[in-house]
Amino acid sequence: MKRGMLKMVKWIGIVILVIVLLILLVVGVLLVKNYRESQKPLLPQDYYTQFQSGAPLEKQYAGLGGYQVANTVISSEDKAIGHLRVWYPAELESKAEKYPLVIVANGSNTAALNYEPFFARLASWGFIVAGNDDRQSGTGASTAEALDSILDLDQNSDSVFYGKVDEENIGVAGYSQGGAAALRAATEFDNSGKYKAIFTGSASYPSLAKNMGWEYDITKVRIPYFMTAGTGTSDDSGAADIEQEFGGVAPLESLIANYNGMGEDVFKIRARVSGAEHWEMQMRTDGYMTAWMLYQLKGDQEAGKALVGEDAEILSNANWQDIEKNR
Repeated sequence: MKRGMLKMVKWIGIVILVIVLLILLVVGVLLVKNYRESQKPLLPQDYYTQFQSGAPLEKQYAGLGGYQVANTVISSEDKAIGHLRVWYPAELESKAEKYPLVIVANGSNTAALNYEPFFARLASWGFIVAGNDDRQSGTGASTAEALDSILDLDQNSDSVFYGKVDEENIGVAGYSQGGAAALRAATEFDNSGKYKAIFTGSASYPSLAKNMGWEYDITKVRIPYFMTAGTGTSDDSGAADIEQEFGGVAPLESLIANYNGMGEDVFKIRARVSGAEHWEMQMRTDGYMTAWMLYQLKGDQEAGKALVGEDAEILSNANWQDIEKNR
């Protein structure tokens, strides 16, 4: 009897061991699969060629600029950042000139390595463009650290960026969670005063950002700000009370509140992309985001015609609606 019981216990142990090993195998396979998925590009190299617009300036600035582009990857000791990834005009390596800088904060569960063509396209307009691999950027800390890292390279005689960063012309951009990160980066850190302009695409609305630990104070934004969102239900769910139920990521009500929360002495624009869902915002805003940075950081008056003045192109562009601006 005892021998039979021992044999049964032995077989039960073997079965349990096999089950545990199978579970570990499945978990391992899923982890490898998730890792591989996280490394895949989200944009094709020529993604910008898919964008259509009947507005000449929007179409122009959504495409490639006139600069050949190079890039570099720098390892970071910060595990959240992983790598600092920088794209820049290739001529920077041989010319004694300074170039404006744009820091980009990632959306939820995305890293700069997932949308490299976006960085390269923006750099082709004459910017140094930097991002990192932080997939949870909402606090703005990794964005602030990315800025510090680039400015350190600007002071390092061994760096290709030595003396090449125009520290008077630095912008920050972010999408979704990265929008909250950009707002916090521009208002809550020791280097926040370095930024000259900000752009956000579907920045998480204040209550959502607060609940997620990314709270920002719109009244602290003292630099020109272009805020955008989509009209699709993923950005605006149509909720009656966005404080009590999920309003989408960036409902119109929140854009209006953020716009009104800023002083009239600050250049500000709010606008929504007609028919755009949340995941489309990066491509759908590329043209005017680029024009905004060209105008604010390079003083490009032609780009300014897209957004500035009573005859600004955006005002008559069917791709955009719910527009309000004070310049």
